[in-house]
Amino acid sequence: MKKMLTYRNKKDTVSMQVERKSMLVISVCVILFLAAVIVGTSLGSDFIAPWDVLRTILGLNAGEHDFVVLTLRLPRVLLSLLVGAALGMSGALLQGIIRNPLASPDVIGITGGAAVAAVGFVSLLGGALSIKLLPLFAVVGALATAFIIYVLAWKKGVTPIRLVLIGIGVSGITGAGTTFMLILSPFYTATQAYIWLTGSIYGATWTDIKTILPVVVIVVPLAIWLARSLNAQEFGDDLATGLGVKVQWHRSALLLCSVLLAGIAVSVAGTIGFVGLIAPHIARKLVGRMFGSLLLVSGFVGALLVCAADLIARTAFLPLDVPAGVFTAGIGAPFFLYLLFKNRNQY
Repeated sequence: MKKMLTYRNKKDTVSMQVERKSMLVISVCVILFLAAVIVGTSLGSDFIAPWDVLRTILGLNAGEHDFVVLTLRLPRVLLSLLVGAALGMSGALLQGIIRNPLASPDVIGITGGAAVAAVGFVSLLGGALSIKLLPLFAVVGALATAFIIYVLAWKKGVTPIRLVLIGIGVSGITGAGTTFMLILSPFYTATQAYIWLTGSIYGATWTDIKTILPVVVIVVPLAIWLARSLNAQEFGDDLATGLGVKVQWHRSALLLCSVLLAGIAVSVAGTIGFVGLIAPHIARKLVGRMFGSLLLVSGFVGALLVCAADLIARTAFLPLDVPAGVFTAGIGAPFFLYLLFKNRNQY
């Protein structure tokens, strides 16, 4: 049996190949994604049977579960899945661009840039401007930080090692800036900012879904189309250029996609750490290194990780609602140390 599935349109203007294994993994991920929506909405302080959840979503119930399902739980579950997907794909793109298994939006400073902009908005402008502008400030902060990193890393082009080293330095600066903003903030504002910085899906609304969904829907297809060049870039810039890849243009465009995904995720859920680091590694074990499939599976894995973390956060410690970022950090920090130990002889 052939390992690859080939698609060509009638005019042979579009063609693509996908591994059968990758298609199987993606299909299983889609099923798990849909199951997470139903199961995650079912569980809480009061259990609602999955079939009742499904009937409520489809509008077939009499309305007895509408408030709990449609207002309290479903937006939170969907937001956790979208945030995780955005962070997982952002991390996969960064690891492909930088060619470093330790790269992720939080490690090289992109989420730090979003955080310092968001905390600055809450601390200094929260009373003067509508809180609806917070996502815009977070995304602009992420974009500005990525631009600074890219400019500082530029020297007749951008090499992966310069990008990651400067990113780590900028991450330290943004962390200091965030701490400084918190010190200057009133007590109540600082408390809100601390919870946000930990990473929490608490209080998710349909407005948050409407904020993140358009960005994911637009950026993900573009990133998948551009990510094909990363397969060539893995062999080095010179060989990729010889194969016809416009390395610097593709690298800039993919970095922009990664920043937009990370920035919009941080803007609605805070700094949920290490998802962008872990998800691509799990995806790579499942589908290999072909970036089209890797990007999609990284998104699904990230979605399921954040959804599971938030589910534990809101059910395991009732009546407390623990930030989901506590659990992703609890898994991610040891995993980061493991990667450092595993790759200690490569740097």
